[in-house]
Amino acid sequence: MSSPKKYITVDAVVFGYEEGNLSLLLVKRGIEPFKGRWALPGGFVNDNESLENAVERELNEEAGITLKYLEQLYTFGEPSRDPRGRVISVAYLGLVRPDAFELSASTDVIEADWFNINDLPKLAFDHKSIIDKALERLRAKITYQPIGFELLNTTFSFSELERLYSSLLGRPIDRRNFRKKIMSFGLLTQLSEKRKEGPGRPASLFQFDEDRYKTYLEKGLYFEL
Repeated sequence: MSSPKKYITVDAVVFGYEEGNLSLLLVKRGIEPFKGRWALPGGFVNDNESLENAVERELNEEAGITLKYLEQLYTFGEPSRDPRGRVISVAYLGLVRPDAFELSASTDVIEADWFNINDLPKLAFDHKSIIDKALERLRAKITYQPIGFELLNTTFSFSELERLYSSLLGRPIDRRNFRKKIMSFGLLTQLSEKRKEGPGRPASLFQFDEDRYKTYLEKGLYFEL
């Protein structure tokens, strides 16, 4: 007896950050199952493409975006997760600034939009569980790899960096210890220019030194907060 056919899909959990708010990219489904329900961008993997190419294609088709940072997250394979049959999904985690793209929906979705991570609509399939897993990975990873810098402008103030980490971690941080630890890595270059941020003296601006971080890794040293 032949076994039932299994299908492979990809889903993308894309987090955005802007002005102290962590958001999530969702698309409204235009087909069954769950027609009209919000879901993660994603779809079936074609026979002639890799998983990475599939998730990149789906993001471009369903939301009109291309990501610089995208990593494989987890595989979800509960037998009843999809009413269409035995569907195994490989989920990916991505980071982007929402203002970097103008969203455009096509193929089998009605629209694409950003939602505050604390105010998500009812979701299709098991996508809430996938998002929870992605948040867990993100909050763990930013403590040992400086992926958060993907979400900042090229130049930023230290208070902007603090707000970013507080938003990603979902909790307040000890500002004094955070600054001391970050500066101890020597991965920030302080610039001569400053920027006014409310009352008080203008704030110094910084840049993330990616080349120095790569040298850090080559020497076997690690970023850890």
